[in-house]
Amino acid sequence: MAGSGRAQKNKAHKTRFSSKSSRRDHKLAGTTKEKNSKKSAVQQSAKELRLQRNKNIRDSKRAILLSERRGIKGDKSAPRVLVSSSFSICACVELFCSRFWFLWILGHKLENSRRELLQHAWAMSPVLLTPWKLKIQVLEAPYGDLQTCLQAVKVADIVAFVFSVAENDENVFEKSGKPVLSMLKAQGLPHTIGIPLGLGDVASKKRADVWKLYHDRLEAEFPPHVKTFDGSSNDEAQQMLRHISEQRPSHLQWRSQRPYVMAEQLAFEADSQSPSVGTLRLSGYVREQSLSVNKLIHISGIGDFQLEKMEILDDPCPLSNKKFDGMAVDAHKEILPDPNKQEALVIENILDPLAGEQTWPTEEELAKADVRDQGRKRRKLPKGTSDYQASWIMDESDEEEGSDIENAENTQEMQCDDEYQDDASRGAFEEEETEADTSEMMDDEPLSISQRKEEIQRLKEAVRSDEEFPDEVDTPMDVPARERFARYRGLKSMRTSAWDPKESLPADYARIFAFDNFNRTMKHVTKKASCVDEAFSACTGSFVRLHIRNFSSSVAASLLESYRTCPLVACGLFQHESKMTVVHFSIKKNDSFTEPIKSKENLLFHIGFRSYFTRPIFSTDDINMNKHKYERFLHAGRFSVASVIMPVQFPPGPLVVFKRDAQNLHYVASGLLKNADPDRIILKKIILSGYPLRVSKRKAIVRYMFHNPEDVKWFKPLELWTKYGRRGRIMEPVGTRGAMKCVFDGVVQQRDAVCVNLYKRVYPKWPQQ
Repeated sequence: MAGSGRAQKNKAHKTRFSSKSSRRDHKLAGTTKEKNSKKSAVQQSAKELRLQRNKNIRDSKRAILLSERRGIKGDKSAPRVLVSSSFSICACVELFCSRFWFLWILGHKLENSRRELLQHAWAMSPVLLTPWKLKIQVLEAPYGDLQTCLQAVKVADIVAFVFSVAENDENVFEKSGKPVLSMLKAQGLPHTIGIPLGLGDVASKKRADVWKLYHDRLEAEFPPHVKTFDGSSNDEAQQMLRHISEQRPSHLQWRSQRPYVMAEQLAFEADSQSPSVGTLRLSGYVREQSLSVNKLIHISGIGDFQLEKMEILDDPCPLSNKKFDGMAVDAHKEILPDPNKQEALVIENILDPLAGEQTWPTEEELAKADVRDQGRKRRKLPKGTSDYQASWIMDESDEEEGSDIENAENTQEMQCDDEYQDDASRGAFEEEETEADTSEMMDDEPLSISQRKEEIQRLKEAVRSDEEFPDEVDTPMDVPARERFARYRGLKSMRTSAWDPKESLPADYARIFAFDNFNRTMKHVTKKASCVDEAFSACTGSFVRLHIRNFSSSVAASLLESYRTCPLVACGLFQHESKMTVVHFSIKKNDSFTEPIKSKENLLFHIGFRSYFTRPIFSTDDINMNKHKYERFLHAGRFSVASVIMPVQFPPGPLVVFKRDAQNLHYVASGLLKNADPDRIILKKIILSGYPLRVSKRKAIVRYMFHNPEDVKWFKPLELWTKYGRRGRIMEPVGTRGAMKCVFDGVVQQRDAVCVNLYKRVYPKWPQQ
């Protein structure tokens, strides 16, 4: 039977060659032996080269890994920062930190009199764990304090999430902990570990299952290969320290590009001549990159400063010493800035009041004007007509332009009349819009609980109205439309119509800086920063003392009280990063925050180590357009672009946004830094609507769009459109109450609505001081 084990198998034919082709190969085998040997030699050499190249790659990776580990465990290295955070009020972070305190005392075998002395230094100072040859610094992020938690995670090398364990509880994170978790993920997390507390209280038979349940839920929330250790066991704590000492550090991209120093010692010396300012002395380890004394630094939440000098000190916690005496050490090297190379602290551009004055045209401009005049179409004029008389004679095509519908449709923009563009009227309109914006800001005025609920309800109704009827506004009856909408203009197409980005800029734009090519400048600046001048720099891992000049004494007094509980960071800046410009962010609203977020509302932006109170405006992210539509609110479920006026910052930069409510901060949105571009055109669109009163095929009489015939004549060049897809134009006003006769490109229905689009460019507000 075919295919079975008992099928017949015939014996193979006994022959040396099975075919003529095999016989031919056998005959030619002797002649091609040398060729085959040469080919095998080439193949062998290529294989050796490939193996050698792979070996070199492995050796280089091994060398990088060893250098990183030696840099951590070497004498001249910064200690690792371990941040302990909790997602529930039941988790006791102090119990977890006490394990480190116990292991430290156990490793150093200190006396009882020394324990009380060193227990105060445990809060922010680094400690040495001798059995593991590890310098570590433990910070606590208390539950409910978003600011402290975010600042601590920014400087963390390892984050330990502490949570309480219950036998029947499967929720690792409470509802109140979800915003904290999403905030930290938006900021960027280094290597994470999980610390469940209370496993000892669980029954021994169910302990392994409970531990596995929590470990699986942690792996689902955090990056893979997360480790989980029992925080209530000393043996597990020792395993955790061994894991931390052997763990390769993870470098966040936005943090690894800049040098930064976390304050471990802080002192202030007031100036004898001006007590309101003085010199702030900040001591700590240099991390990530080398710090130059010629560069500017940024103090988190305070601002940008210049360095008076920098001192390189002895390491207060070296690996060679087994005990940390906590005594001050003397400086052995002092670095002064070079006046010719030190970067100047420039924040705003110098305003030139004569920059906008009209000057006499140059010879080149006059020549270009003559070329344009020669290219124009010559008109037929009576003999003896001078150039001055010819300028007053209207061409026949100009007379027919008002009656021809095609020429009316080609009118793309409606410029405002001079009498409505003077400074007084513009100031009145700006004041009116400013009052309308600030009336909806709840942060500026203290409101009661009932007033706040009414204000939130009113804003929610405005958000629903904006989603249902976007951009539609009612024409005011007490103010003429040509005055109320004097700063608006009509566009035939928002995508193709021209709009000059330098036209009618506000006065604040004279104080900001602009780049010809932002990406090219960023590449040049980062490449220049990579070339470190060792004579004026402190290398990574050095313990330095920064002398910061012109520091406010009132701000220093508050920092001296808070830097022990909330980490204070001095971050090095690239060139140009202290100058004000218009910065754009890709932003998305947090799902857990349900209250509306309005444009131009005062918000707190955290971008890396920097934080500012800003007043952003939101717009759509249209890739294929050079004009972007303004959004009144930040809508949930989709990305928008937030434009703010703030100092320059080069990408990458994670964004975390907070909103202040009374004395509390709420995490409301997150995003990423895009670029800096003051020429980005953001247009506010409004729609004026009217309704047909009488319809006769393609013609209709429309009312309720305007309320007087002068407004109808003013907006006559604009193109009309209906919600059923018709296009048309205004022919003439009818009566004295704003009705108008219109003509369309097709039959108009009685139930249709007639609309017109108006656009105005909006600008971000200058940040409040």
